Amino acid sequence: MQGEKFTLMQYSVSAVLGLIEAGQFVIPEIQRPFVWKRAQVRDLIDSLYNGYPTGYIITWKNPDVQTKDGTVANGKHVLIDGQQRITALMAAVSGLEVLDEDFNKDRIKIAFNPLAVDSDKRFAVQDASHLKDKKWIPDISEIFKNNFDSFEFAMKYCAENPDVRPNDVNNVITKLRGIANRQIGVIELVHTLDIDEVTEIFIRINSKGTALSQSDFVMSKMASDTAHRGNTLRKVVDYFCHLAVKPDFYPQMIKDTEFAQTEYASKIKWLARDNEDIYDPDYNDMLRVAFMYSFDRAKLSDLVSLLSGRDFTTHEFKEEIVEDSYIKLEEGIKLFINEYNFEQFVLAIKGAGYKSGRQLNSKMTLDFAYLLYLKLSNNSVIPQDQVKHYVQKWFVLSTLTGRYIGSPESVMGRDIRLINEKGFINFFKEVEASVLSDTFWNISLPQNLETASSNSPAFNTFLAAQINLNCNSLFMHGTMISDLISISGDVHHIFPKAYLQKNGIDVKGKYNQIANYTYLDTQVNKAIRDDAPNVYFGKALKQYETGSIAFGNISNIDDLRNNLEENAIPEEIVHMTVNDYETFLIMRRKKMAELIEKYYKGL
Repeated sequence: MQGEKFTLMQYSVSAVLGLIEAGQFVIPEIQRPFVWKRAQVRDLIDSLYNGYPTGYIITWKNPDVQTKDGTVANGKHVLIDGQQRITALMAAVSGLEVLDEDFNKDRIKIAFNPLAVDSDKRFAVQDASHLKDKKWIPDISEIFKNNFDSFEFAMKYCAENPDVRPNDVNNVITKLRGIANRQIGVIELVHTLDIDEVTEIFIRINSKGTALSQSDFVMSKMASDTAHRGNTLRKVVDYFCHLAVKPDFYPQMIKDTEFAQTEYASKIKWLARDNEDIYDPDYNDMLRVAFMYSFDRAKLSDLVSLLSGRDFTTHEFKEEIVEDSYIKLEEGIKLFINEYNFEQFVLAIKGAGYKSGRQLNSKMTLDFAYLLYLKLSNNSVIPQDQVKHYVQKWFVLSTLTGRYIGSPESVMGRDIRLINEKGFINFFKEVEASVLSDTFWNISLPQNLETASSNSPAFNTFLAAQINLNCNSLFMHGTMISDLISISGDVHHIFPKAYLQKNGIDVKGKYNQIANYTYLDTQVNKAIRDDAPNVYFGKALKQYETGSIAFGNISNIDDLRNNLEENAIPEEIVHMTVNDYETFLIMRRKKMAELIEKYYKGL
């Protein structure tokens, strides 16, 4: 019979803070930005003062690990829900600094007015007025210090506020100090629970119904580990992901003197001059790639188990497995953050035509492509000058087919296993033959292009194809699709939207079909206005006869034909009206698919 999955406990505020100080309760988020607003901290203190319930916190016990000498090391309790509340208490009651979104250390000071008649005005977030007004205690953390003398304080307070009786002040201060004895409900989950059960319990208890990701559990495990430098690796992940988005954060990061002295500070310094937004990984991406590379597995829940020391065969928890797992994870993280690896991978993706972060639909697809780059770069069988070629092909293949959209961990795990068994090239050829058949190019892909979503993988791949093939924008020679994507990011309607609406095609999903989209130079778009295609193409054809340029800079019919071809627009467009719109969409989807096929096969 299975035992209880949790224990329900009551701890005083001071006991919880004491357990944290002793290292028995670990707050994973304590070294990450504090997201609560200061007013929320004030409200929490007010609730505790009035004896209102403040909800449960949830801890998950790390398993007791059998060490090499046969002894057992007791596992710590990791907070998986309630971090913000506990951090708020540590800030307001213990007077500890918290980190803001840029990892700056800051104090959150809660002021207290013992004389307040209105209960809503008893606590406040400290500002300059509370330092001047002698009725206010500017920082309640002073009240909770071990050497605090309530009698001495009451006498001093009354000296500054003559109308107040010492006994009244003392009573209120005693009640305020009583916050330390308020009870907090703690749900302690047993270590034998698997991640799915922990997640389910968390969702049912958490009022917002927020799900914890498996990477959250990994980060929690790392934060609670000092013996194998897991807490340092946790910082590497946090800082790398923050720098990737905000390169100017580096001077702030090295103020963390403990981290600045590690080898990792210099290893990620290159991000301070990195302004690419093609791949800005978060901690989920970074952990996933490092884990897949080092362990040849894809289920992050397995990493949680391995960092806990689980032996998948005997179901015991062993110190040597913890040690080995951190060594492997560290290896994967080092490869991930390596400047050459990261920059060469980004160059491969950009070389495939994905010039803007807006073109990328799936982080999972990018993650696996980076894993593939790392695997192939360390594979002596694959010529190094072919690594980018294969990464590009695989990335486009998996983007077009949505390979890692449904059940990604299962598919990734299977792909890793088959790559290891068959070798990448054999595996790649098998997959390519099965998923990119003639039926895909001629039927499935045109069907995938039948959508109004400008962020669809098929349309973004079409744009990548145009960028890779150096295609000019419509009616222009020298103004490239790649230029317009990077400048404005705006697409325009080949059959103008207002023209279609005026002629009865007023359903958004119809006039906004992606087959009706193309990138246009702004001046060309203004010149076209809301004219029917046969009208504005008629003006273009006329300008070639007269030599008087109305818009664009193409001057002859042959150049126009080539221009239509590189924009996958059928030549029949020059005669089309609203009556031909459905026919046009079918024809253009086919030509877009043909351009994508040409691009893919030429990578």
